Amino acid sequence: MTARTALDLSITLVTDAALCGPRGVAAVVADAVDGGVRVVQLRDKAATHDDLLRQLEALAIAIDGRAALLLNDRVDVAAAARARGLPVDGVHLGQGDTAASVARELLGDDAVVGLTANAREHLEALRRMPRRDVDYLGVGVIRPTTTKPDHPPALGIDGFARFAAEAELPCVAIGGITLADVAALRDAGAAGVAVVSALCAAPSPRDAAAEFAAAWGAR
Repeated sequence: MTARTALDLSITLVTDAALCGPRGVAAVVADAVDGGVRVVQLRDKAATHDDLLRQLEALAIAIDGRAALLLNDRVDVAAAARARGLPVDGVHLGQGDTAASVARELLGDDAVVGLTANAREHLEALRRMPRRDVDYLGVGVIRPTTTKPDHPPALGIDGFARFAAEAELPCVAIGGITLADVAALRDAGAAGVAVVSALCAAPSPRDAAAEFAAAWGAR
């Protein structure tokens, strides 16, 4: 079974080195995965090619096969890491990043390719693309957030629900999400939630992740 077919999108941690602070990203990731994070997305816009490779190696060790490991944006680095045998499962792309079709060709059919989407034109573009190119959508922001200051207007839970109902792919909600939002987003059609501050800045990422996982699983 490939990472692509086995992907559990329920709780995603998107890394932020500044918010992780002196603990370091790898330690926060290991703790959060212990608590129930199922996807880790390394996001470090300022890092060089070689630094990203080093970070991916450290995160692969921290995760130890317990969660999927994705890289934000840098398809070239993800391909290089996979060529080295590192267990990097794929990438998450923004609308201005490498095209999903290029990522699929470079990384192969077993790789996970996620794509940020939040507007009707994004859905229309997706319908013109081969179904194989994208596995899931990252949809947001749900609420205004300081971790992405250039974010589009907030969708809110109702806006997310309308978007997810029209999408033909699993939708992961992202952007300003708190623990109190999890059940409502799940009920609105989310395949999962992605969080930054709520895990990276938590006193105990393990406990915070466990709370998110419990909220997601509650019925």
